[in-house]
Amino acid sequence: MSVELNAARYVGSVLEQDSQLIKLSASNQNTSVRPDETIQSAIAPDSNNQGTDGSELTSADYQGNENDTGIYALRVVDIFNILCIPPYSREKDVDIAIWEAAQKLCKEERAILIVDAPTSWKKPSDVTDALASNSQNSFGLPRDAHTAVYFPRLQMADPLKENRLEEFAPCGVVAGIMARTDAQRGVWKAPAGTEASLFGVRQFSRALTDDENGQLNPLAVNCLRTLPVYGHVVWGARTWAGADQLASEWKYLPVRRLALFLEESLYRSLQWVVFEPNDEPLWAQIRLNVGAFMQNLFFQGAFQGSTAREAYLVKCDRETTTQNDINQGIVNIVVGFAPLKPAEFVFIKLQQLAGQIQT
Repeated sequence: MSVELNAARYVGSVLEQDSQLIKLSASNQNTSVRPDETIQSAIAPDSNNQGTDGSELTSADYQGNENDTGIYALRVVDIFNILCIPPYSREKDVDIAIWEAAQKLCKEERAILIVDAPTSWKKPSDVTDALASNSQNSFGLPRDAHTAVYFPRLQMADPLKENRLEEFAPCGVVAGIMARTDAQRGVWKAPAGTEASLFGVRQFSRALTDDENGQLNPLAVNCLRTLPVYGHVVWGARTWAGADQLASEWKYLPVRRLALFLEESLYRSLQWVVFEPNDEPLWAQIRLNVGAFMQNLFFQGAFQGSTAREAYLVKCDRETTTQNDINQGIVNIVVGFAPLKPAEFVFIKLQQLAGQIQT
């Protein structure tokens, strides 16, 4: 940038176009004032009022109003599929009430909530003691397939403390791993393993052993570990409902996320059926469109099976949509797929209104 008024990158023009925080006042944009004085007066007009980092966040900031503030502001977003909630501060965890509200929101929006382990969990025995009951425990977080919990915390260089090591919640880094895995492999690939390297992390607040990992994994706590050669990695991909004793069909995070991806994609791509006559030509077109979508995912390796017949099915016909459904303007679509793990088929049933025109 330049302080010359006629320069292509004059500081006043650049700030006016690109900055929402700093502006040059019209009175300061003249040649009678020294450029360094102009910039200084624009950036810091009052040396006694430099601003602050603000006060510590509270649960009220996150809770907001169910219509449009706090976490509910996400309802106006077209789509999101991963939700992180940073701690109020480095020492204070997010309240369970906020986690529960976020779980409900993620269910509505077909998203996954990433939950940071409490700061009180210092070692595996703290975790096992807190999770003595798999339904309602001292942790207090309800078991839910739209949630994933990660332990332990990260230790990284803190630029605010001369790059000394400080503990940080892992949710942001884990969300980045999920996004990277989605882009490189797809949502059906577990965001864990030797490919799920955590860059920029110096170490963890607790170095977990194989035995300790074996204690936490059956409790549906996803571990962050340091492995020889591979370094710091995510080493777990279970939903919070994936504890062994619960025997949930949504035990594994990639299976749950793939199902949510299919639900959202099919829901959005089938909006056109609303204005079509609800009969065999419509059903055939639905089978064709959905089948092409599923076949493309099959070629990408999203499902088990050596043939398409073994990997997925799409059913929309007289058996799924009865005459009573037709009379009510309903078309039923059944989509099944064989996830990479476990090997059972998972079925999704979609229902759209067809032949309905509002006047």
